[in-house]
Amino acid sequence: MLDNNIRLNPEIIQKRFPVLELELCEKIAEVGSWTEISKGDLLIQEDKYIKKFPLVLDGVLRIYRSDADGRESLLYYLTRGEVCLMALTCCMEHFKSNVNIIAEEDTDVISVPVRYLDEWLVEYESWKVFVLRSYKSHFDGLLETIDSLAFKKMDERLLSFFIEYKKSTEKDYFQGTHGEIASSLTTSREVVSRLLKALEKDGKVLLSRNRVDFLF
Repeated sequence: MLDNNIRLNPEIIQKRFPVLELELCEKIAEVGSWTEISKGDLLIQEDKYIKKFPLVLDGVLRIYRSDADGRESLLYYLTRGEVCLMALTCCMEHFKSNVNIIAEEDTDVISVPVRYLDEWLVEYESWKVFVLRSYKSHFDGLLETIDSLAFKKMDERLLSFFIEYKKSTEKDYFQGTHGEIASSLTTSREVVSRLLKALEKDGKVLLSRNRVDFLF
């Protein structure tokens, strides 16, 4: 993880976050730092206080929770132009983080000190709109996750996982092990391997070592 000393460009920030007014983008450029996060790096850790919240410039972040045994539960992905709902909630309440945020691929974010969150809600109408839209978007995503857990069979959940991954990353493949997929879906590797073979037989995916190519 690397913080750059290069001054952020307000016009680039506004291009990534078009709902924000130029004055606020200039403020973000002044107080924020451009952080490069390598794939696999942990940006925010569960049960730790958040000192800075991330605005995603480019790349993909994965938000998940983990239990005492190290099992993970995927919540959602963050892509360019987005901010983490869970991080904002913890910042506003001064709570420890209830999620982990990890780079799904090499990602550039603007790291903003948490003290500005409340100030901007009062000073900038566009920031309030941006935060409320983020809440709505991620709340809808969490409802879909709950519905998936409650009502979908595991093969439907697996396909939905790939569809959401493709939508978030704009990639036509998933690079990773069957165990990593199983961890995201809170199931076993054996179940995932069996279902992947069924999806391949149905012509929906193509399997190779540590890679799943999407054919849908």
